[in-house]
Amino acid sequence: MPTPDLPFETASWARRVLALLVDYAACWGVMLLIYGGDWFGSGSRPSVYLNLLFIGESAFLMALSGGSFGQLATRVRVIRVDGSGRPLSLLMALLRQVLICLVIPPLIFRPDGRGLHDMICGSAAVPLRPRPRAS
Repeated sequence: MPTPDLPFETASWARRVLALLVDYAACWGVMLLIYGGDWFGSGSRPSVYLNLLFIGESAFLMALSGGSFGQLATRVRVIRVDGSGRPLSLLMALLRQVLICLVIPPLIFRPDGRGLHDMICGSAAVPLRPRPRAS
């Protein structure tokens, strides 16, 4: 629902969590393709590689097309809240994804649904709507 601060509605938490799960599953699959069964080695290296791949993939695609693979698959995009509606810059997208990997920032949120990571980066996750047809 739109709030006085934002003139648009933000995406539901269920859709955002689903997008995150799709992104992690895709990154996990890529890691398995690259390293095969050896990727399940002991230690923390596999999880560090997985998080680095997640941060890189999602930030690059977010800056390029407005959403990560999982976000676009679940019809969510991330836009700037400055009124332009444009995708985030690569630096802001990287910062946003690092904050998401820290887990706590997304759990601190406002009534409009924007988490601390969104407030820091000046962004909002919104539903992807089809564009109206030109007549």
